[in-house]
Amino acid sequence: MTKISFQFNRLNPRSTVRLLLLKDLVHSLHPSNSNSINYIKMESIISNSSSPPIVNNHTLSSSSLKTNNNNHTNGSNGSFDPSSHPAPKEEAGKMGSSLNSKPKVVSGTAGYVLEDVPHLSDYIPNLPTYTNPLQDNPAYSVVKQYFVHVDDSVPERITVHKDSPRGVHFRRAGPRQRVYFESDEVQAAIVTCGGLCPGLNTVIRELVCSLYHMYGVKKVLGIEGGYKGFYARNTKTLTPKNVNDIHKRGGTILGTSRGGHVTTKIVDSIQDRGINQVYIIGGDGTQRGASAIFEEVRRRGLKVAIVGIPKTIDNDIPVIDKSFGFDTAVEEAQRAINAAHVEAESFENGIGVVKLMGRYSGFIAMYATLASRDVDCCLIPESPFYLEGPGGLFDYIEKTLKENGHMVIVIAEGAGQELVSESIQSENTQDASGNKLLQDVGLWISQKIKDHFTKQNTLPITLKYIDPTYMIRAIPSNASDNVYCTLLAQSAVHGAMAGYTGYTSGLVHGRQTYIPFYRITERQNHVVITDRMWARLLSSTNQPSFLNSKGANEEKKGEELKQLADGNCSDETLVNKEISCIYHNAL
Repeated sequence: MTKISFQFNRLNPRSTVRLLLLKDLVHSLHPSNSNSINYIKMESIISNSSSPPIVNNHTLSSSSLKTNNNNHTNGSNGSFDPSSHPAPKEEAGKMGSSLNSKPKVVSGTAGYVLEDVPHLSDYIPNLPTYTNPLQDNPAYSVVKQYFVHVDDSVPERITVHKDSPRGVHFRRAGPRQRVYFESDEVQAAIVTCGGLCPGLNTVIRELVCSLYHMYGVKKVLGIEGGYKGFYARNTKTLTPKNVNDIHKRGGTILGTSRGGHVTTKIVDSIQDRGINQVYIIGGDGTQRGASAIFEEVRRRGLKVAIVGIPKTIDNDIPVIDKSFGFDTAVEEAQRAINAAHVEAESFENGIGVVKLMGRYSGFIAMYATLASRDVDCCLIPESPFYLEGPGGLFDYIEKTLKENGHMVIVIAEGAGQELVSESIQSENTQDASGNKLLQDVGLWISQKIKDHFTKQNTLPITLKYIDPTYMIRAIPSNASDNVYCTLLAQSAVHGAMAGYTGYTSGLVHGRQTYIPFYRITERQNHVVITDRMWARLLSSTNQPSFLNSKGANEEKKGEELKQLADGNCSDETLVNKEISCIYHNAL
C-alpha cells in the first residue's frame, strides 16, 4: 500500500482541519490509499495562548479522524453534546500547562468538519444543568422551535462544487434546552476595549436586557475604562432602566482604553468579585486578550464563561460577514464624500480628497466608493500605487480633470504608507494596542498633488481636504447596525448560559454562530484586489489598477504564497494546490 506524505513547516490550528479534508480528497482519487496517509509535522509554531493540535509523525486512519482532543461524540456525524458528556474526572481535575486548550475539531461524513468552541464541562466535571427559563417566557411562546438542535452548524463556505467536501462548520448560536447557570447565581460583567465604534452602547444595552428579560439575571456589572478597569477603576451596576436609551448615543457609557491587559490581575479581579460571565467587546487585539483570560480561567478551573463580541470599524476581523458599526461607518462616509464632490464640482479643476478609516484594510473606503458613485479614485492599503510617470496617480488626475473638470479621491488611512515613509522620516512607533502609528496620508497626498501641479504650472487646481474619521467613529449606530448588535448580544448570552466559553459571537453567511477565539485572532481580513468586488470598484471609478499585467500577476502570486506560508489561504486555493500534490505523489 502506497503512503502519501506531506511536510508542514507551520502547523496552526487550521492545519488539522485541512488534514481531515485532505483525507476525503485522497479517498476520492485513490480509495486504496486513503487509510494510510502519513502526515509529518516538522515544526509547530504556537502563537499566544491557543495551542495548536499536536500531529507529529502520526498516521491518521479513518478511525482516528472522528475527532481530535478526545472529545466524546454522539452519532455517526461526530457531534458533541457537552451536557450529556461531561469531561472525565481525572482530566478535569488537573491544573497547569497540560490544560492549555487545543482546538476542538470534530469530523463527520463527506468531509464535514466542525471547529467547535470550548465548554465548561470540558474541564469541570459533573456540572449540574437546569431547565432553560425561556420555555416559560411569553415572548417565546409563539416560536415553533424554542431551542437550537445540538447538531446545528453553519458552513464557513457556501460556494462548493458537486464533488466538494462539506468543509468547515461552526456551531450555530441560539438558546439551548439545558443551561449551566441558575439566574440567581449569575454575576455578569461587560467591558469595552479599544477604539470607538458605532453600536457599542447598543451592544451593552442588549446584553443587559437579554440577561435580565430572557434569563432573569439581575446582577450585571459594567467594567469602566477597558481591561485595566478590572483592577484599576470602579464598576457600575447596569440595569435595563439605566441603559434604556443609551443606544441613541455614540461612544460607550463604560469608557474604553487601549492596552492595560494583565491577565493574572484581570482573572484575580474576576475571581474576587465572584463574576462568572464576562462579555468582552473589542477588536482582534481585544479578542486575543479575551483568549488569554479564558486560558487562565480554565487553568484555575473556574466556572466562568468568557465571551467575545467582535468590534472593529475597519471590518478587518476574519470569518464573520461583517462587524457591527461598519454599515453605519459606510453610510456616514457618504456625507463626507458628498461634501467633497460639491466642493470639487463648484471650482474649476476642483479636487476633493476624503480620508477614511482603514489602517490595514480598505473595506470602508471601497464600500463607500461603490455606494457613492461620485468617486473617481479609491486608494486602499491592499492596492499599491505610484505618483509619477505614465499610468501614475498624477497622470490619472490630470486626465480626469481635463475630461470632467473636477474629481473626488477617497483614500484609506493606511494606503500609501510606504510612499509617505520615503518622503517623511518617521519612527516606527506603536500605540498601546500594538498598532503601528501611521502618518497622515491624507494631508501628505493633498500636499503632493498641490506641489505637483504648481510645479507643472499647466493646470491650476483647487483642492479641498476632508477628514471625517472621528466624526464617523463617534456617532450612534444606524437601524441596520442596531438590529445586528441585538442579534450579537442575544446570541452571546444564549451561549454563555448554555455553558459555552472561549468563543466569539459572529454572523457567518447570515447565521449567528459561535467561533473559536483562534479563528478570530489568527489573521486580519483584507480586501482581495484580485477579487470581483475590487473589479467592480475599478469599473465604477474607471481608475487604473496602478499595476501592469505582469505586476498584477506577481501581486496575485505573491499574495497566494504569503497566504500559504501563513496558513491563511482560502480553502479553495489550499485544496487546489494540495490536490495536485496528492495526485502527483499518488500516481
